[in-house]
Amino acid sequence: MTPELVDSHCHLDFPDFDDERDAIVARAHAAGVTRMVTICTRLRHEPRVRAIAESYAGVFYAAGTHPMSAAEEPMATVAGLLAIAQHPKCVGIGETGLDYHYSADSKDLQQTSLRLHITAAQESGLPLIIHARDADDDMARMLTEGMRVRPFACVMHCFSSGAALAQTALDLGFYLSMSGIAAFPKSDALRAIFAAAPVDRILLETDSPYLAPPPYRGRRNEPAYTAFTAKAGAALYGLDAAAFAAQTTANFDRLFPRARLARSAA
Repeated sequence: MTPELVDSHCHLDFPDFDDERDAIVARAHAAGVTRMVTICTRLRHEPRVRAIAESYAGVFYAAGTHPMSAAEEPMATVAGLLAIAQHPKCVGIGETGLDYHYSADSKDLQQTSLRLHITAAQESGLPLIIHARDADDDMARMLTEGMRVRPFACVMHCFSSGAALAQTALDLGFYLSMSGIAAFPKSDALRAIFAAAPVDRILLETDSPYLAPPPYRGRRNEPAYTAFTAKAGAALYGLDAAAFAAQTTANFDRLFPRARLARSAA
């Protein structure tokens, strides 16, 4: 039997999928990816992301303002995020975070936005979905400060930062999400960070349409390719495919209880 997998982070609303969304979801199911979380990165697009989640039994969604869009979009409000969080298929807050690689000039706006999203996660009880790039020190500080105010759940999506930020996240009780980057041939340093992390804190994702793992690297990614990242992850932890799939699925259910409850009710 094909092991059950979850793609915890994809972007099914992106135009890359407009012509074949039904086929994309069908291929995911055929590959064992029974559930997906499609991520809204600009709040004005939330209605269409929500509609996609409503259209497929195994698709859920999360909403927030991506840090690279923080200077282009109206500032999120806690009240607005909490209103979105009421929808039964909304399972997370974000993605949000800090990206100083491409958008360092908006770092102050990014930090303001991140604080608002942290508050929304704290008040809603939904997990925070974090994007971090070239901002390890500020990210570690802000997440730690937020936890001191009030605990919240969190996943470091598509984790590709340094070992110190990984350890901070794990010490805070957070999860690290493994994308196709972890399967790239030159990602030895990143694989070492994942190998040092407890397997019960690991999620799988595609971040599709980006970052396709081998053998599809350089092409459009899609949720079905979660299986290739899972294969790399299983080898990293010395587990067979079924055991690693079961563990990462259990981790997802623990972090995203609303998706777990919906699955139980199906």
